[in-house]
Amino acid sequence: MAEESRKTSKSIPPYMKALSGSLGGVVEACCLQPIDVIKTRLQLDRTGSYKGIIHCGSTIAKTEGVRAMWKGLTPFATHLTLKYALRMGSNAVLQSGFKDLETGKISHHGRMLSGFGAGVLEALVIVTPFEVVKIRLQQQKGLSHELLKYKGPIHCARTIIREEGLLGLWAGASPTVMRNGTNQAAMFTAKNAFDGVLWNKHEGDGKALLPWQSMISGFLAGTVGPVCTGPFDVVKTRLMAQSRSSSGEMKYKGMFHAIKTIHAEEGIRALWRGLLPRLMRIPPGQAIMWTVADQITGFYERKYISSAPLS
Repeated sequence: MAEESRKTSKSIPPYMKALSGSLGGVVEACCLQPIDVIKTRLQLDRTGSYKGIIHCGSTIAKTEGVRAMWKGLTPFATHLTLKYALRMGSNAVLQSGFKDLETGKISHHGRMLSGFGAGVLEALVIVTPFEVVKIRLQQQKGLSHELLKYKGPIHCARTIIREEGLLGLWAGASPTVMRNGTNQAAMFTAKNAFDGVLWNKHEGDGKALLPWQSMISGFLAGTVGPVCTGPFDVVKTRLMAQSRSSSGEMKYKGMFHAIKTIHAEEGIRALWRGLLPRLMRIPPGQAIMWTVADQITGFYERKYISSAPLS
């Protein structure tokens, strides 16, 4: 019993979790950027210009070129890499604080709080400023580079800071915190549950999931959050996309004002605009990320944990 307790107390260090997440983020960004562009355009469409996902994608490709489907890739890939590194690493650190000192196990309550804390941290440090830049780039329409307001991610960030101040890069921070905190609380809890129920996999047991097993667990874990956090995501996008008018007025004054305004002007369904492309992007994205991350952490477990002699 004591031997089993010592074995289960071993865990993958936070830096390995951070590395695995960052590499998974690079692969995810390159594969799924077009869906993210479509999601953003649908969420910003107030006049019904796009009839659906396929019509939106084909319209962008026809009027702006296929390369427009990867608009904002640089900030998106960079932000995903940093976000997953911070998310996975901070979640591992927070979980270590909730673990039972004798068994090394963590409760579902502790796992959810760790995930929520990691989501809040990534939202404030990484996600908000990078998504503001990404969304401003994605909302631009047209083929002529010279006519675009923002010429690239660096120019976009500088323009926002010059016109709106440094805090302009943190527009929409409140709904982003709520969205990411809730998402990560659900995702980490669900991923661990699916790994255990479907594959009898537990951290530190030395068992490596096959890529297809990681994809299934990651996909299922990534489906719950988008449905629950749809309004936060729509509001986040609207707040990040708006810039001050010539009179200095902003249409949306904050998270709750934006929710009320969108509901009053466009109906309650507008708060879940872009949900389908989110479901097309987030679950597959989590499947890709966890496939890469699990292979890296699985290798570490086999080499340095399960094969290490017990003291």
